Order: sequence, then C-alpha cells, then structure tokens
Amino acid sequence: MSSRRSVLLPRLSLILALLVPAAFGEEPTTGTVGPTLPELSLREAVARALDRNFTLEIQRLTTTAASLGADIAEAAFDPSLAITARTSTNQQAAPGSLLDGVALEGPRQESSSVRLSATQLVPTGASITADAALFRSKTNSTNALLNPAYDSDITLSVRQPILRGFGSDYTRSAINRARLGRERAQYDFTGAVLDVVRDVETAYADLVFAREQREVRRFSLRLAEQLLEENEARRETGVATDLEVLQAEVGVANAHRNLVLAERTVRDREDALTSLIGQFEFETAPGTVGLPDLDLSEVSFDRSYGLARQHSPSYASLLASIEQLDIDARVARSNRRPTLDVGGTLGYNAKEASARDATGNVWNGDGYAWTVDMALRFPWGFQEEKARLGQAQANLSREESRLRQFEQSLMVQVRAAVRAVETNRESLRISALATRLGERQFELEKARYDAGLAIFRRVQEAQEDLDNARVNELQARVSLHTSLAELARLEASSLEHYGIVLQ
Repeated sequence: MSSRRSVLLPRLSLILALLVPAAFGEEPTTGTVGPTLPELSLREAVARALDRNFTLEIQRLTTTAASLGADIAEAAFDPSLAITARTSTNQQAAPGSLLDGVALEGPRQESSSVRLSATQLVPTGASITADAALFRSKTNSTNALLNPAYDSDITLSVRQPILRGFGSDYTRSAINRARLGRERAQYDFTGAVLDVVRDVETAYADLVFAREQREVRRFSLRLAEQLLEENEARRETGVATDLEVLQAEVGVANAHRNLVLAERTVRDREDALTSLIGQFEFETAPGTVGLPDLDLSEVSFDRSYGLARQHSPSYASLLASIEQLDIDARVARSNRRPTLDVGGTLGYNAKEASARDATGNVWNGDGYAWTVDMALRFPWGFQEEKARLGQAQANLSREESRLRQFEQSLMVQVRAAVRAVETNRESLRISALATRLGERQFELEKARYDAGLAIFRRVQEAQEDLDNARVNELQARVSLHTSLAELARLEASSLEHYGIVLQ
C-alpha cells in the first residue's frame, strides 16, 4: 500500500498545483507563454470604429450628398447671367451682269450684336429679367441716314404667377424639402454612430467572454491529461481498471474538442470586432481586452423613455419626413389651381451714329416700348392634380401613422431594455453567489481528499462545477454589459459617455 502511495501522491500533488490557482482566478504557471498583445480598451475600440468603420464611412458620404442636394436646391434663387454675340453679312445678287456690259453691286448688309441679360427668381414666384443689347448695322445703300448705325436698348421684364405657384411656400418648397433631407441624413448618421457604438461594445464583450472561456477550456484539457496519467499509473499498480483509463481518455478527447471549439469562437469574435473597428486588418488580432466597470445605478423606464423620445435620431428623422410630405401636400394643393401669369415689359432704345452715343442716350432718347400680358391655362377637370393631391395626403397620413407606430415600438424597446438590465443585474448577483459557493465546495472537497475521505473524482467534479460557475458569472457580466449598451443606444447617451461630438 505504501508503494502505491509513493506513485500516486506526486502525480496528485501536480494536479492540485494546477487546480488551486485556477480556482481562485489565477493563471496556471505551467506551459509556454505566448507574446503579450498590446492592450485594446473599449474606448480605443470605439474611437477606431468611428474613424475606420465602413458603415459610418458610407453614411458620411450619404450625408455629404444630401448636403450638396440642399445647395443645389438653393441655387434656384441664384441670378442667371447670359452673354450672346452675333455677326452676319447678307450680300444680294447684282441686278445686272458683266455680259450686259454693266458691273453693279447688289445690296449688302452687315450686322453685329452683343446682348447681356440677367434673370432672377424672387420668393413670390416672379421671374425678373434685365436685358441690355447693342446692335451695329452697315449697308452699301446711299439712302441710309446713319451708316454705320448703332442701336441700343435696355429692357426689364417681369412675370408673376397669380394662382398656381404663387408665394414663397411654393417657390421655396424644393429648398425646404432638400434642407429637411439634409437634416434627415444627419439624423441617420447619428443613428448609425449609435448603432456602431452598440455593436462595438457587444463585440468587445463577446471577445472578452470567448477568450476567458478559452482559458477555462485550456485548463480543463491540462487537468484531463493529468487525470489520464494518474489513472494509467493507478492501473499499473492495480488500483484502477482499463475502463477507468478509457474514461479518462474520453475525457481528454472531450476537453480537446471543447478547446478547439473555444479557439474557433475566439477567432470568430476577433474577426467580428476587427470588421467593426478596421478595414481588412485581420492579420493582427485585437490586443488584450477587459470589460470596464459596469454602471450599477438604478434604471428607470420614465427617464429612459423620456431621453429616447428627446434624443432618438430615428424619431427626429421621422418628424422631418412628415415635414417633407407636408410640403408635398401644400405644393399639390397649389397645383390644383389654374395657371394665371401676369407679365410686363418696359424698354428704352436709342439709335445713333456711334456706340458711345447709342449707349449714352438710351435713357434720354424718345424711344421706348412696353407690353402687358396675361395668360390663363387650366386642364379640363383637374384629374391629374386631384389625384396627386390625394396621393400626397395619403403619403402624409401614412408617415404620421408610421410615427405613432415608432412611438409604440420605441416604448416597447425601452421597456424591454430596462427589464433586461434589471434581470441581468440580478443574474450577475446570483451567479457571483454561485461562484463563491463553487469555491467553498472545491475547498471542502480538496480538504476531504487531503484527509483521505474523498476520491479524486469528487475533486475533479468540484473543479468542473467551479469552472462552470465562473463561466456563468462571466456570461452574466457580459449580458449586463450588452443590455446597458442597448439601453444607452436607445437613450443616445453613449455619445456623451464616449465624448463623441457630431458635426
């Protein structure tokens, strides 16, 4: 019996040397240690995502395009300038020919002109055009009083819609709609930032859990290998049977499979986090990670729901969409009116022997012209206009219903998020108690084994229970972290938490 103990005790001491540090959260000292990775804090991961995330990069370009669309719409009120120049010659055939012995030159006219015009749209819907022109004409006729002759004129034209298209609400509708589109794009970008921050927090916590679980599986494998060696030694001394050795071999195989699965999970979680905080940077694994201290303050549905309604970018985007559709409805209502345009033109002109005199005397001369006109147009029955107004009103009502639906959905999401935080907080408290219980049970079984009152299998089972309790506590902490991240996304409070300022 003493010879058996001389074989068993050294091996059991080695197993217990591995068990005790792991039971109290320490890393086993056996085996090789890999290269130490640089630390990657959660704040650093969020900062990298804000700079390198593909979703945010795409949304930034979308926001830029929407902003430029507003600039395009505002350009409708920019003045339009035009300069045209023209020259021409008209040589008619001579009345005779050289066969008649007479060489005559036919009538010849030469002309050139320069015209400058500017058109401006004003908020009332009127179009104002100022036009200035200088004409030069020359002929070979001896009857012309001025040769060459210079004509100059200045004209001011105004055309104002009276019914359809009257007023700044109509003329600026495209600008107001584009500005609201720019605001919606900015809200969408804010929402994308909140989503990415939440996704990074979740992926970061998942990676923490996966790596911690892998360490547990590594230790379980080393323990299973030590147990196999122990059973083989006991079989040599006649204490253990072949069945017990086979069971130990199966335990090693199962532990190895669990480690392989845990390793795959770690790689998947590393890729998931890397894809959020970088672009094609999979060659280098994320550095060492660790969950920050959790916010254990009490949560309140009323407070969280109030923050969500006040700061939710999706809610604000829906409000802006309703404003856009309201603009469309007002435009469609205006388009049900007939088109009645009133226009007027007033111009002065002068004809002189020089360009300087022609342009200088245009205001003092006695040449002038004016016109007033009115045009009324309307389709019979206004069928298309009525249908477009009905369509615009239906779209507006649909979006208002969608807003009420979102309010209800937001309320449900906040209620679920608050409950998740409260539930996960209690789960973390209970799992921490279970971990402490597992530690006590392991200490008890170890003491009983040292006293010869228990078999080693009971020590192994106690260690497995402790490992599971540690994993469950870590999972509860990760779940609480994830639920807090989701609640922060709904409240839009993660922007302030990470000091994110959106321009």
